[in-house]
Amino acid sequence: MIEATQGSSAGNDKVGAVLVVGGGIGGMQAALDLAESGYKVYLVESGPAIGGAMAQLDKTFPTNDCAMCTLAPRLVDCGRHPNVEKLTYSEVLSLEGEPGRFRVRVKKKPRSVDPAKCTGCGECSAACLVRNRAYFEPTEPEQIDLPPEEIEELGRILDANGRDPASLLPILQDLNSEYHWLKPAAFAYLSAELGIPVARLLRVATFYNAFSLTPRGEHVVNVCMGTACYVKGGRRILETFQRELKVEVGGTTGDLKFTLETVNCLGCCGQSPVVRVDEDIYGYVKLSEVPKIVAKYQ
Repeated sequence: MIEATQGSSAGNDKVGAVLVVGGGIGGMQAALDLAESGYKVYLVESGPAIGGAMAQLDKTFPTNDCAMCTLAPRLVDCGRHPNVEKLTYSEVLSLEGEPGRFRVRVKKKPRSVDPAKCTGCGECSAACLVRNRAYFEPTEPEQIDLPPEEIEELGRILDANGRDPASLLPILQDLNSEYHWLKPAAFAYLSAELGIPVARLLRVATFYNAFSLTPRGEHVVNVCMGTACYVKGGRRILETFQRELKVEVGGTTGDLKFTLETVNCLGCCGQSPVVRVDEDIYGYVKLSEVPKIVAKYQ
């Protein structure tokens, strides 16, 4: 149990500490602003880590900025600032007093590990005696409508990753890499083999941008439209790719060779404008280089 107290000196100057409840992006920024002003700040978060819901997002509205690019610097600053004490996995039990003179009782839940020694290796979860196993309501088996050769390929992917629901993401990644998209008919087979309802498979598949439920090209061209790349001519680069491939953004060429997409940041702002084809990065791209890039993957 932790108690934090704030009181008043002989004058009107406030002394003591400040309590910030909630370790989301707003709570972290408030804690940092107060800490920079010289206050001791207790940042209370009910979850096991600060970051809040923003840590689960890919982009933020309305600018489509990278969520982690906004969140990560504040996470680091809160972790390093000497005036910020993080009380994660904690809850406020009581708050007494009035502004300028209050007392708060905070309960820290047991973690069964020493946070000062934790390196994030994950070994403790492997040795944990408590297991939370997901339960799914039984459903009627879906009809599997796949040719024998594709069923054989799916079986090979399952054998390589293990026929375990915990291996779902690697299985979907291998399947997406093999066919460049996730065929809806394949979900019935995966549902029967892994014991996961099709609806839940689709929920996972539609959450990640890396997966597609529509046919995509053998090569995916991503033109960066972040601020630096846009200023350096990213829009003109994109328009040149559209003319060269004869597709719009999000489209796939008729021969299923290329899919054209945009991305908000590739992390190479110093080399803008930047284009990524599959895993290959091209920096300082000029309009005259677009046909050469396309020809390389023909």
